[in-house]
Amino acid sequence: MSPTLNYPLAKHFPQVIDGSLMLQDMLGVGAYGSVYRALDTRSGQIRAIKCLNKVGLDARQRAFQDHEAHIHGLVSDHPNIATLHKVIEEDGCLYMVLDCGLEGDLFYTITERGGYVGNDRGIKAIFGQIANAVQYCHSKGVYHRDLKPENIIMFGDAVKLVDFGLATTEAVSSDFGCGSTFYLSPECQGGYVETVMSYDSAPNDVWSLGVILINLVFGRNPWKQACPRDETFSAYVCNNNFLQTILPMSNELNEIIKAVFCLNPKKRITLPELARRVQSCKTFTAQPSSSASVSVPAPSSTTPASIASSCFIHDCKVQTVHLRNLA
Repeated sequence: MSPTLNYPLAKHFPQVIDGSLMLQDMLGVGAYGSVYRALDTRSGQIRAIKCLNKVGLDARQRAFQDHEAHIHGLVSDHPNIATLHKVIEEDGCLYMVLDCGLEGDLFYTITERGGYVGNDRGIKAIFGQIANAVQYCHSKGVYHRDLKPENIIMFGDAVKLVDFGLATTEAVSSDFGCGSTFYLSPECQGGYVETVMSYDSAPNDVWSLGVILINLVFGRNPWKQACPRDETFSAYVCNNNFLQTILPMSNELNEIIKAVFCLNPKKRITLPELARRVQSCKTFTAQPSSSASVSVPAPSSTTPASIASSCFIHDCKVQTVHLRNLA
């Protein structure tokens, strides 16, 4: 059974924890906790407080919460990772005191604020920061496993990575199904065709970054899930140039995407090489003359192309899956 959802702090504002952190309102809520905006009355700084509910959890589940705080602390000193300023434990909650971005997350920026479609310079700047953050994590032996726009917080022209709840220090993992459906690599789901016993954590993060790159360039997802039952992904498996037939993608970006979405993680592009090639890409989208001939079927069609064309990021409710259930 899953942990009981219990958010006592959500009932009354303001509340004060640790003597100086005045909670003002709720920023978000998830399966295992909630995030609040708070004013540090001593420093005057606005902070994000991630509250992990401890009520009703056993020792193993509480250890999992401590694990998140520990892993976040290992990489907290990077400029594109939200700083973990303090961890506070009380009887009912574990609080993680973090940087607070008042402009929301990258998902909101893409879906509600126009995103970066057509802005190659902006895409390179944002993706470069994300890639740098993930590279730093990998250099510290930390693998995020839940990379997605919702876990990237906006700070003006800068972004910071958050939520290490599914992160691991295992370079090779047998913990399948960690992450969010749209961003899961095939091997993290047990393999596209053959069942695998484990998967490499670093290439798994690279796959998720490829989906984020598609999000930035086109404001949508390439498919719903990288598995055999997804018609769009299956079409890509049969023809790895398929995405270029349904998206106005430049030849250069198409080659990058094929290197990212390589089914064999051993042959998948490395993160440093991906970051380098994205920065050197001349243009992400095809010129009007070359994309004019691309015909995307109407959304009512049942072809793989139409399924992809209807899979815009703002139409898709991201489902977080974690098969290592804390029940």
